[in-house]
Amino acid sequence: MFAIEILDGILGMEIRNLTSFVHVAELNSFTKAASALGYSQSTVSFQIKQLESELGCLLFERINNTVALTERGRELLEYAQRVLRLTDEFSESLKAEKEVSGGVHIMTSDSLCEDMMLKNYADFHSRFPNISLKFSTVDTSQMFHMLDHNEGDLMLTVDSHVYNSDYIIAKEEPVSMHFVAGADSKYAKKSAYSLKEVAALPFILTEKGVGYRRALDSLLAKSSLEIVPILEIGRTDVIAKILEGGAGVSFLPDFVTERLVSEGKLAYLNVKGASFNIWKQLIYHKNKWLSKALEALIEYIKENEFKS
Repeated sequence: MFAIEILDGILGMEIRNLTSFVHVAELNSFTKAASALGYSQSTVSFQIKQLESELGCLLFERINNTVALTERGRELLEYAQRVLRLTDEFSESLKAEKEVSGGVHIMTSDSLCEDMMLKNYADFHSRFPNISLKFSTVDTSQMFHMLDHNEGDLMLTVDSHVYNSDYIIAKEEPVSMHFVAGADSKYAKKSAYSLKEVAALPFILTEKGVGYRRALDSLLAKSSLEIVPILEIGRTDVIAKILEGGAGVSFLPDFVTERLVSEGKLAYLNVKGASFNIWKQLIYHKNKWLSKALEALIEYIKENEFKS
């Protein structure tokens, strides 16, 4: 019966109050919601009290500066998100703009961000000059946290395969990885390495716990091995440049190294027993409303960042 009361009540509610409610629910904070919306905290609190008064129930439990949805609040959230998605969709359909416009926040790794910006940003901007992009370079776990709290719109990651019904995989493909060194370095002269031998080499790696670095650490741990790198840095272009000079080895995706290998600047090492299940995945939350700007970016990335 409460669902019927919600539907009846929503018809008389102001959209701004529902918007504030959804932000507080997703961010678990009146302060963060007010900041995101450009309101004062007292305004947001008043809007929530209006909703609670109209529905005749408590929507949030407030205990020791923590905010949590009540059972009724969770029911309202589902309906409120639908209403706001439909409202946004209708508003966008009224704009009658020839050009797609809007902002999109995409989360990705340093290596993918660098690859996308250097190869495709100028082309994307020429096609969609009215779409503004914001990039955040964070690890995969942070990406999912941001999707769950609506702090980002889309994630592109290189990591172990993700299986979770809360997310939509817009596109995916396996990624080839190699141990790599400067083509003229002493490390490239050996015909083959065991995992134990390669783990003893001086490594230059991306930060611990990030994407494919985590997969490498996991594989070595199964053999009770560990790499202690001589340098950790997120910039894969810097890593590649250092390798070209003959200093150390690394573990990188082929989309970073294949051009340099073909030019004879880097070389792949033959490491026995090195098998990795790494995927490039383009993901958004199942409850995310896809604006025209977000749809345009998703389709562009699918066409230009994936092989098929």
